[in-house]
Amino acid sequence: MRERATATLATIVVDDEQLAREELAFLLKDFPEIEVIGTGSNGLEALNLIEKLEPEVVFMDVNMPGLDGLGVAQRLREKGIDPPHFIFVTAYDQYAVEAFRLEAMDYLLKPLDRGRLAETIDRARRVILEKKSSEPAAARAAAPVATPRTKLMVKAANRNFIVDASDVIYATIDSGLITLVTTSFEGQSNYRTIEDLQANLDRELFWRVHRSYLVNINRIKEVVPWFKSSYQLRMDDKKHTEIPVSRVQTRRLRELFKL
Repeated sequence: MRERATATLATIVVDDEQLAREELAFLLKDFPEIEVIGTGSNGLEALNLIEKLEPEVVFMDVNMPGLDGLGVAQRLREKGIDPPHFIFVTAYDQYAVEAFRLEAMDYLLKPLDRGRLAETIDRARRVILEKKSSEPAAARAAAPVATPRTKLMVKAANRNFIVDASDVIYATIDSGLITLVTTSFEGQSNYRTIEDLQANLDRELFWRVHRSYLVNINRIKEVVPWFKSSYQLRMDDKKHTEIPVSRVQTRRLRELFKL
């Protein structure tokens, strides 16, 4: 995978009008700090791309058939997914108040003004870099001091099973429910968030490869090249589940397996 420069922002573009989508993607090519990693034509595609690719910035139209842009932001909130920085691009100004209520980074009106677009991108870059620079210190401050748990409870078939942590292949969260997949069965965890689960496990063994997935490094069976020079991990469970590696975790993947 080609490593992005530190200041480069993984970006997706979503608009139901193909010409508008292509025009914006073309304009963004003039900004070296932007890397367009995907495009979508509706809100459902936007949700899928955000969950799979974990972009840092999303340029998205508001008024789209079916699930509109504001609905995408709201749906992510309801699913408990940490949202990217949304920049709404639309021909209508009446949605601005609601967009900023959903913590949009900016609201651009069509036709786009290049100078205004440049201001927005510069602001996004500064905000995201400042956030990244503060994360290591915050992570160290929040690091647990307790001994990692070696046993976990898994609920399955109306029973509570106790399993060795080393037998957990991966954990995933969907709509606030964490599923643990073990070497012999799968069930639900009593932890409420992936962060909380990871904090109670051995961080050298369990790796947060994606916002929705925590994997046991010793249970990775294969590293699979994916589109846009990204990767998926094929796990050692019965289904040989393929789990996406977020772009921000690619560096550790390379270091771990000497890619």
